[in-house]
Amino acid sequence: MFRGVQHINMDAKGRLAMPSRQREPLLSECEGRVVVTIDTQSSCLTIYPLPEWERIEKDIQGLPALNPAVKRFQRLMLGYATDLELDGSGRMLLPQPLREYARLDKKLVLVGQGNKLELWSESLWLSEREQAL
Repeated sequence: MFRGVQHINMDAKGRLAMPSRQREPLLSECEGRVVVTIDTQSSCLTIYPLPEWERIEKDIQGLPALNPAVKRFQRLMLGYATDLELDGSGRMLLPQPLREYARLDKKLVLVGQGNKLELWSESLWLSEREQAL
């Protein structure tokens, strides 16, 4: 469902406008309700449509919490998970702790990952892309 790489901007208050290409599926699938959390392997955020997050959350909670690595993963993924909703203009306000984790500033990159989106600082995305290539 979510494809492509799009460069977008965030304002000084931490608001970003979801591009229409991504906004339309979010509005039709989940009325603009999303869950944003951290990616535990990269300094970026992951944006899930609410129904997709509910499935993922159930899987995460079903992992063996007695394993210390799993417990750390659960603590971070579930602990940072934040319910957000697109406003009437298709914007969402990212909380400060999420912005700080991903080192987000004005220039961002939204990367489609099929069932979810990744949100990167433009500079970190360009570095990640160069390293991958």
